[in-house]
Amino acid sequence: MTHIQTEKTHIPPTIAPYAFMAEEDRCAPRHKVAIPARMRFSGSSSFASEVGNLSLAGFACDALLQAHPGTRCWLTLPGLAPLEAEVIHRKEAGLGCAFRNMLNPAVLDRFIASYPPRDSVPT
Repeated sequence: MTHIQTEKTHIPPTIAPYAFMAEEDRCAPRHKVAIPARMRFSGSSSFASEVGNLSLAGFACDALLQAHPGTRCWLTLPGLAPLEAEVIHRKEAGLGCAFRNMLNPAVLDRFIASYPPRDSVPT
């Protein structure tokens, strides 16, 4: 069994293609959105969050609670059951996560149309 080695992670071959797309290649275009959501890390209670960008492969959200890469989490978007994901990176007060299963394109389109990004603050 061969493994794929990235700069930060040793990935088993069973998940290597998807993990590479989500973490390294960023294969799916990201769309700026402002979606109120709930996040839950494995073994903890859920908390309010806002998804700032969304793609077929993953999302970025604000998170006051920080988690290390590899942490399993669940994202609940309005009208959907919780979506399992994995924390890929953390920056400042935000997390980047990869969905365990790709998001349905029709669902992505619905969220892009329904939750446009916030307008910038007037100066």
